Amino acid sequence: MTTTAIPPTPARIRAVPPVLRRPGLPGTLRSELTKIVSVRSTYWTLLAFVAASIAWAVLYCGGTVSHGIGPSFNATEASLTGQVALGELIIVVLGALVITSEYSTGMIRTSLAVMPRRGVLYSAKAIVFATVTLTISLVTSFVDFFVGQAILSGKHYNTTLGAPGVLRSIFLSAAIVMVFGLLAYGAGAIIRHTAGAITAILGVIFLIPLLAQALPNAWFADLQRWLPGGGALEPITRSAPPIDAHLFTAWGEFAVFSGYAAVLLAIGAWLFIRRDA
Repeated sequence: MTTTAIPPTPARIRAVPPVLRRPGLPGTLRSELTKIVSVRSTYWTLLAFVAASIAWAVLYCGGTVSHGIGPSFNATEASLTGQVALGELIIVVLGALVITSEYSTGMIRTSLAVMPRRGVLYSAKAIVFATVTLTISLVTSFVDFFVGQAILSGKHYNTTLGAPGVLRSIFLSAAIVMVFGLLAYGAGAIIRHTAGAITAILGVIFLIPLLAQALPNAWFADLQRWLPGGGALEPITRSAPPIDAHLFTAWGEFAVFSGYAAVLLAIGAWLFIRRDA
């Protein structure tokens, strides 16, 4: 009896090479940075933010030189109030667009196909947005300060970087803008609609503090420090007393605002991971 040798079946050649490692955060960060810097809305929004902040510093400080100062005048606050008061209203637009624009165009499906790890994608978007916003707002803070002080120096109302609390106000004024942008980012992840997210956040940071003023004075005094805007922003931009005794310190108020942002970011992350695109 003879036996027939059966040649071994050749190994199948894979058309696509095996993935050596899972897609991670570094590559996703590079991808998200490319996205945010390649969209014109980013440049227009940041340009509006910078222009509005500097314009406020020029107009407010110029008016102060013309009309004189009151007993509660603070030179640092005069330069930085525009960045915080106007900047927060502008930067929430970009914060919402970072994520809602992908839902409106359907690009989110492509992003999730490339990076199926939703938590990594969500975190990368937030990190890139926060980094870009903080960088621009920090530079703008210093520009606002120096422009405002140059105008105030005409009447010797100005202050210097070395004065107590000045650097703290500059850095916190930049950081609070980033925090408000992250608030909008979290709201965008929850609502997934640009107009809805922007309207919701503007209502929270602008309308709620105004409505709270209709409360009895004793209630408002106790509530004011916890509001997500309004007079609670005063300690952020003000480098020295007097500060309303019913408010927290600058770091305390910053912690309150950061807490609001953390809650919305956490809810947004939970929904982003569990909902369909």
